[in-house]
Amino acid sequence: MFSAGSFHPLHLRPRSWNSRLMSTNPTNGGEALVRALECEGVEVMFGLPGGAILPVYDPIIDSSIRHVLVRHEQGAGHMAEGYAHATGKPGVCMVTSGPAATNVVTPLADAMLDSVPMVCITGQVPLAAIGTDAFQECDTTGITMAVTKHNFLVTDPQDIPRIIHEAFHIATTGRPGPVLVDIPKDIVDPVNPRSAMTWYEPDSVPMELPGYHPQTDGDPALIQEAAELIAHAERPVLYVGGGILKARAAEPLLELAELLAIPVVTTLMARGAFPDSHELCLGMPGMHGNYTAVTAMQRADLLVSLGARFDDRVTGRLDGFAPDAKIIHVDIDPAELGKVRQYNVGIQGDCKVVIEGLVDITKKLGPGAQADRSAWRSTVSGWQEKFPLTYEQSLPGDKLKPQFVMEQLRDGNPDDTILCSGVGQHQMHASQFWRFDHPYTWINSGGLGTMGFSIPAAIGAKAGMPDRRVWAVDGDGNFQMTAQELVTATVEDIPIKVALFNNSYLGMVRQWQEMFYDERFSEVHLSDHVPDYVKWAESMGAVGIRVESPEEVAPAIAKANEINDRSVVIEFVTDARENVFPMVPAGATNSDVVVDPSQQHLLDGTGGDS
Repeated sequence: MFSAGSFHPLHLRPRSWNSRLMSTNPTNGGEALVRALECEGVEVMFGLPGGAILPVYDPIIDSSIRHVLVRHEQGAGHMAEGYAHATGKPGVCMVTSGPAATNVVTPLADAMLDSVPMVCITGQVPLAAIGTDAFQECDTTGITMAVTKHNFLVTDPQDIPRIIHEAFHIATTGRPGPVLVDIPKDIVDPVNPRSAMTWYEPDSVPMELPGYHPQTDGDPALIQEAAELIAHAERPVLYVGGGILKARAAEPLLELAELLAIPVVTTLMARGAFPDSHELCLGMPGMHGNYTAVTAMQRADLLVSLGARFDDRVTGRLDGFAPDAKIIHVDIDPAELGKVRQYNVGIQGDCKVVIEGLVDITKKLGPGAQADRSAWRSTVSGWQEKFPLTYEQSLPGDKLKPQFVMEQLRDGNPDDTILCSGVGQHQMHASQFWRFDHPYTWINSGGLGTMGFSIPAAIGAKAGMPDRRVWAVDGDGNFQMTAQELVTATVEDIPIKVALFNNSYLGMVRQWQEMFYDERFSEVHLSDHVPDYVKWAESMGAVGIRVESPEEVAPAIAKANEINDRSVVIEFVTDARENVFPMVPAGATNSDVVVDPSQQHLLDGTGGDS
């Protein structure tokens, strides 16, 4: 039987917060900052106080904003990301200067690559001390310039309401992304005369953003050209990226796909944007995508890229990627158009607006305008039947197969469960074996691949969606990086559920060493014995459960789902020898996709279907 360690009720009371705005108009920079956040509709923020930001923490006591006290600043950033992924609202975090600011660089970089709307506020040493190597000073704006959409150094408290308004505008318009506001201590400290200011409503003054004019409406002539190119394609594929979710375009995407009867692939960042259960859905393409999604893109004569950026994990070796395909590329960010793959039609604009335009024109063209795609549909259907996702079931006495555990998690939870993932083999197995039928239910670190993302992101998602079930799937390597945030979840009464896949290895690195380094396993074995994850979970106020055999999996998941007053960690002891397939090896083309060993005989010598 699985073992659940003993635990005792902690009788912890949720951290309270006020439900009112500050009662008087702000008279100093610290009060102005908090009021400006209230005016932007901020309900929850994640942070950790310190010297340079301390003056701002005093007015938070009288604010309507709930502050979640984290255990590490990186956790604050990832919680803000998880909140943004789940709710669509900008996530907010606040930390102090120096090492606190450098600790949020990773979440900022993560949010930048995955287009996550986030506003990060950092304290800074007083203005006069900047550049003197003062205690806990660093060049925060310089350090974060490459990992933010924009950043500000505030030098006048009178600018605070306007700059905060601008920060939220930049973070949430055009291509979303992180914005940082660095605030010297003396302009928010009420005891410093420099902090004095006269309050005004942030939206009552013009924003000072010369040159920032995001374009949302696609060029009608280009949309017309794209619709006609689609109509003539015999082997088209809708290549859907995370931009669809950022644009809130899942509904018009479904309408377009059904209208055209064109198969859809959803990248790692777009899982859930199109229902997995839909007959047109091929699933995830890329390095660990399924065979049909990878091969359909490779054999297509037209790729309609919607909010995707031709990431190297999707394309494989670029000079061999989809060699016969024409490209329609739709993206809100003009810098993405033609950056990796030259397009035939490139449309800058919001994906939702452009897709709605494509739907209108396609309806006007009529069904008779579309090329005959019956042979293409038959070919794709044949691949799906021949190369389903598969794995070898555990034999008696074997350790658990991670794919089996993922299937049990999927089947034991409602289909609108929010699933957060760390990075590695468990991430790929989650994307492969979970069924995503709803948008905004999959939260992971795609572009940066940040280990340790899952636990804090899940807490942020639960804070934003408290009535939804939130599961975090994690590997033992990931868990050991940020597990301390389960203390935050306990103290702040934000319970999550964690499926910990413990194979005692850095699994994805071990897989590469097995396949490409002659099984020379260098520095990838963590430990078979420490830590004790059940005791660790209990020490953080969570319930700890250990599962080692297949018959224990479903009951453990059911038990976890019955516990809602604290977090639960289930340690699944999984088989370290299990690899993720299919796989496109680094440096190979997508035609060289390696399928599960049990299917390899079905491929001919060129990687095509026999």
